[in-house]
Amino acid sequence: MNAPYQFNYTQHGDKEKTALVFLHGFMGRAADWADIVTSFSDEYLCIAVDLPGHGKTVVNGGTENYKMENCAARLIRFMDELKLSKCDLVGYSMGGRLALYLAVHFPERLGKVVIESASPGLKTEQERQVRIAHDEKLAHSLDANPLEQFLTQWYDQPLFASLKKDRERFRKLYESRLDNDKVGLSLSLRMMGSGAQPSLWGELYKVKVPVLLIVGEKDDKFQKIGWEMAAKCKMASLCVISDAGHNVHFDNSEEYIRQVRLFLKEQR
Repeated sequence: MNAPYQFNYTQHGDKEKTALVFLHGFMGRAADWADIVTSFSDEYLCIAVDLPGHGKTVVNGGTENYKMENCAARLIRFMDELKLSKCDLVGYSMGGRLALYLAVHFPERLGKVVIESASPGLKTEQERQVRIAHDEKLAHSLDANPLEQFLTQWYDQPLFASLKKDRERFRKLYESRLDNDKVGLSLSLRMMGSGAQPSLWGELYKVKVPVLLIVGEKDDKFQKIGWEMAAKCKMASLCVISDAGHNVHFDNSEEYIRQVRLFLKEQR
């Protein structure tokens, strides 16, 4: 019988060094981290993973395997397969929500955690139901229309305005998204969106490992969320990076790398 997941991943660096695992955002893939990994692979064993519904990762079985809880448990099993007793963790957006879930539920397997432009989910059942309906509408649009149309609508959101300041880099990012499978993306939206995921607002006190929350100065929504998270989680600190929107590591990679490196080397 096939395993529920066959994770596709990239690996760079010395296997004897501390593992640094990267989790991408919605419509992303492991290769999104290539430039960031280059800056850390001399000091860490850098592993970037294609999450369920993305890239070349294969998901066997039912739709429940796209849920955050099951994905998190399987990532821990994946660490076991790589013989990693612990790792440091970096997650962006959807990957950041997953990283926070891991920090809450599997703190013994983590060293330090970097969470970029992500939230603990939604606070109330009403908010969750509204978001589930929103994500279902997006998923239906994705099912019914060409991927190019969905991508255009997705990146027209004000949240991603800063990505377009470098047209050539944005073009390459856009084209990389065309490699995705619509069915996998649709399932990811429905099963691992912020409405579908378990809310972690009431569990932030369980985080026992150091957490760096990174947000862009142009991302007002996630700055507000970040400050509230930092107030509720004693292990978290917030870093606001200039000249960056939601995708901080894309908009201002130099400062992003500098802040992550400082955090990972900091003695707590």
